[in-house]
Amino acid sequence: MNTTYSFEIYNSASSLPSEWNSLSSENIFLTKEYLQILEISCPVNMICHFIGIFETKKLVGLVVTQFLFAEKLESFGERDKCLKTSVRNFAFKNFASHVLFVGNNMLTGQNAFVFNTNTNQQKAIKTLHKAINQLKKDLKASGKKVHITSIKDFTKAEIEPLQAEFKNNYTFSTQPNMIFDINESWKTEQDYIDALSKKYRDQYKRARKKSEGIEKQKMSLSDILKYEDIIYDLYFHVAKNAPFNTFFLARNHFSTFKEVMKDKFLFYGYFLDGKLIGFNTLIKNGDVMDTYFLGYNESIQREKMLYLNMLYDMIAYSINQGFKEIVFARTALEIKSSVGAKPVKMYGLITHSNTLINHNISKFFNYLEPKTEWQERNPFK
Repeated sequence: MNTTYSFEIYNSASSLPSEWNSLSSENIFLTKEYLQILEISCPVNMICHFIGIFETKKLVGLVVTQFLFAEKLESFGERDKCLKTSVRNFAFKNFASHVLFVGNNMLTGQNAFVFNTNTNQQKAIKTLHKAINQLKKDLKASGKKVHITSIKDFTKAEIEPLQAEFKNNYTFSTQPNMIFDINESWKTEQDYIDALSKKYRDQYKRARKKSEGIEKQKMSLSDILKYEDIIYDLYFHVAKNAPFNTFFLARNHFSTFKEVMKDKFLFYGYFLDGKLIGFNTLIKNGDVMDTYFLGYNESIQREKMLYLNMLYDMIAYSINQGFKEIVFARTALEIKSSVGAKPVKMYGLITHSNTLINHNISKFFNYLEPKTEWQERNPFK
């Protein structure tokens, strides 16, 4: 029997099929609730679409896409001031300012799609390919031509079925996803500390001593709303000084997240002399803890080793609450490695609408993706 596969493109989370969450239960980032947050408080230069894959009339697959356009982006990141950065920014603005991500550019990991376990994967991916092509046509018709299409983030095993279908795409690998596996025997933060070698136990003690005087507070929705402007300034300082950025969060993003996700979204403020000087956020995703965005006052961060203390706090909470792993995502690879996170190589597929550029996409990609040199640490005995 030849089963018919089809797709439907949705412009709003409110129009998704009623059975959507029956497929997304394993990943909070594919649920209606999260997609609603994405829609209400997404970056100003982002348009989200959601795709349903159907077998006959039954929903068997969910897909998230994000279209990013640079026109409303005031900065690509201001940390590195050099010729290569200028060339990269010129290339991005002129040849890659309209990017269609199949997946979530605000997260690290496979948050692009999910298929029903009984689905013919090959047919579903072929239907996904058709849906992406249709979405690009729809965007072009509305005056938004897609320069680059990128499907991200996958492990080596996960990328292979996609490579078979998207044959003309260049397979790339960027900074790894930093994953912290929680040892089953650890029940408290002390168990983690005891597992560290002397050098890294000393690092832990030094960081904790430096943080004396800072008070950590679990913040409610009303707290987040009260400090919303300060929170945004702290976030924006960190985001603006990153090596490269393709978006900036909306000012109401964290309050919207808390309002919709409630206890699944954790927001911790760090106060010094009654003043908010930093924050971090966590998302409970089944038995996995996902770290999310953070912000801090740079001068206090250095003096108090605030970022390192935040990492230790995230580890302590996740151990105490019985989570199996922590997704520390990209960036700050070495310091995350120093607390015990391990790099997992991630892959994606990319193609350019310009034939000449696409032929040289590997070279072009090197201009757009900054290389990071870092040394992996092993803090355990």
